[in-house]
Order: sequence, then C-alpha cells, then structure tokens
Amino acid sequence: MKTLVISPTYNEGKNIESLVDQVLGPNPDYHLLIVDDNSPDGTAAIVKELQQTYPNLSLEVRKGKAGLGTAYLFGFKWALERGYEAIVQIDADLSHDPKDVPRLVSELQNYDLIIGSRYVEGVSVVNWPIRRLILSYGANMYSRTVTGMPINDGTGGFKAWRGSLLRKIELNKVKSQGYSFQIEMNFRAWRQNARIKEEPIIFVDRTIGESKMSKAIMYEAIWMVLRLRIWKIFGWN
Repeated sequence: MKTLVISPTYNEGKNIESLVDQVLGPNPDYHLLIVDDNSPDGTAAIVKELQQTYPNLSLEVRKGKAGLGTAYLFGFKWALERGYEAIVQIDADLSHDPKDVPRLVSELQNYDLIIGSRYVEGVSVVNWPIRRLILSYGANMYSRTVTGMPINDGTGGFKAWRGSLLRKIELNKVKSQGYSFQIEMNFRAWRQNARIKEEPIIFVDRTIGESKMSKAIMYEAIWMVLRLRIWKIFGWN
C-alpha cells in the first residue's frame, strides 16, 4: 500500500531528527509528511536539512500554531490529493514507537482504521503520573459510555487509516482539536460502519520537550462527546 506517515510539529527540534530516522530508515518505501506550525525553535530548518538525506520526506509549514486537529486535516487532504492508500498519524515526541508503524499498516489489509491502543490489553503507559493516567482512562470511559463507540482508547493519536475511509468522511466538517479531534474522527469512522481494530501498543510519555496538553483541550473534549451523542440520537453525520 502506498503509505504516508503524518506528524504535526510545534517546537519539536530536539526530537524531529530521531523521528525521521526511525520512520524512514527502516521503511524506505514510506513517505513522511511533517506539518510544522512555524516552530520558533527551528524545527522546519532541521527537516529541510534532512530532506537532503531522505527524498521521501516532505515539509509543509503553516503560518502559526493552529492546533493538532487542523494539522492532521491538512495532512489528510494532502495525502488524498496524492493518492495514498495508507495514512498514519504519529506524534513527533516519540511517545509513539515508530517501530510499530509497519504493524499498524499491515493490519489495514483487513480493516479500515487501526488504533494504536493503550488500553485494549490493560494499561500500557510508561512515565505518566497517576493523575494524568486516571484523567486519560476516565476520559476514554466517558467517551465510550456517552457515544456508545466500542473503542477502549478513543483519545489515542497513533492510528493508521485507509485512504478510502477518509474519503467517506466529510473532513471539512471536522473542527475539534486535541483529544476531541481523535474522538470525533473515531466517531465519524464508526458512523461510516468502518472496520475498526485496536492494536496494542506501549505509550511512553515524552522525555524531551514540553507537553501540549491544556485545560482548554480537556474541556473541549468533554463538550464534544456530548455533541456526538446528540448527533447520534438525531442520526446526523
């Protein structure tokens, strides 16, 4: 399958070279798209240098910090315009192991969406404080209960999509960010009767750089789940 890996970045200069090497080094047939929100730490400049080594590395720089959701939507549209069949989401901070990418992509032979799941086989999270673990696990229970989606890790951001599924989803109608974006995209896929599988991964919290998590992102997720419930009741897409 023609495969594109997408990674949004904002101030990931300390991690980006390692990410590129780990994604493209073992997988020379893959393509990697970095969607950078004009990082002041020079992330884009590092990527441009790496393009001399990796011809299958692409860079798109946006004007400013516009959020994770819009970055992925930009990347999805970019991928569909170029005919990619498998499209992977991965965090640039290496909390998602690039070694797992081929495993997720291979599962697309039989499924439309593969979710790298932290909670499908117990709890597989490393380096998180207990408070954040409880928050994340609780958010996923809340999402599953309110929307009815049979997904254990609805907020996870490590996924592999079939391009054919993304074409069915009205990407222009997706507006949410962060946790909320992941939940909404899962919901829209589920509403399309997509074949969804959760593949177990080990999530290792970033050791370099700063988390982008904020209270605003958490509040947005709470309200988005309620909105999705209403959409389900009234049969909206």
